[in-house]
Amino acid sequence: MTTLSDVARRAGVSTMTVSRVINESGYTSRETRARVNDAIAATGYMPNGLARQLRSRRTKTIALVVTDIRNPFFTTIASGVEDTARARGYAVMLCNTYESEVEEAEYVRVLIERRVDGVLLVPACGASKSVRLLQEHGMPTIVLDRHLRGVEADEVRADSQAGAYSAVHHLTDLGHRRIAVLTGPEGVSTSTDRVAGYREALREACPNGECEQILSGEFNEASGYSMTREVLGSERRPTAIFAANNFIAFGATRALREAGLRIPEDMSMVVFDDLPPGWVMDPFLTVVSQPAYEIGTQAAELLLKRLAGEAPEGPRSIVLPSELVIRRSTAPPRPGLAPASQTNRATLSDQMETRS
Repeated sequence: MTTLSDVARRAGVSTMTVSRVINESGYTSRETRARVNDAIAATGYMPNGLARQLRSRRTKTIALVVTDIRNPFFTTIASGVEDTARARGYAVMLCNTYESEVEEAEYVRVLIERRVDGVLLVPACGASKSVRLLQEHGMPTIVLDRHLRGVEADEVRADSQAGAYSAVHHLTDLGHRRIAVLTGPEGVSTSTDRVAGYREALREACPNGECEQILSGEFNEASGYSMTREVLGSERRPTAIFAANNFIAFGATRALREAGLRIPEDMSMVVFDDLPPGWVMDPFLTVVSQPAYEIGTQAAELLLKRLAGEAPEGPRSIVLPSELVIRRSTAPPRPGLAPASQTNRATLSDQMETRS
């Protein structure tokens, strides 16, 4: 088995110098580091990671906890985190909670036991318990995507309210007044902020507030489908839908197709969240695009600066701008389009029950 001495002899340096290079402690010249690293590669030497951890009290591992890794928004965040962490010699442990506080609590317990160096956390259901627990154990924690009230913590997210405002303002500019917003759980800040942006834009066009149609569910396809069925059967059937994330939009699109409604001829749609370019050959949906990769990179950079003692004191809030991307899923409302009558609503409901 290759030893530290074997590496030192091949590199022509002392074992102490090899140790300094491996542990990134003390000064060594660039040339010496290169010789040592070449010797490590040539001999196949494997440093004792556990011993290094015990000496430095660092695992060189950070954790990323998200609510649904199937969502391309979180996948892209994970790419940004991993690229940034790897460049600094850190590994990333990925945890997926499916928006469950129970799953999140179990992951947090494991992460504390394993003494990861820090945590990047999307809080499930907007709960703050996990953040408080991590802070009590002295573990640097960055909150991603969501804002937690009453908790002092670093956070990195996109501007949900401004993004929602721009999406709904686009619809009102096209002439829409009956606009339904399909959003996630009421207690989650992304839901709250997107509804606030929706209301702000809609009230500019409909000051008395009578145009509002707000449905809350989950940030998933099944919820988007059921909420769309509900609005299609309502007395005030909308002419446009604002889906608060891409999974809700998937479900909404399926419900509209089952009802025989076309986008945008019969129903316009705007969506908060874009899809990665490789997912669709012909982008169709008008979207609010979040800088997901930048959220990941900036959050990881902030966490690594905290670990290195380089970040300023006090919690930081980094709010990144989103961008409205206008495509083909929005158009002016069809002239003369009226809310569904009682008879039409019953027929539509029968059709959808038969197809489901």
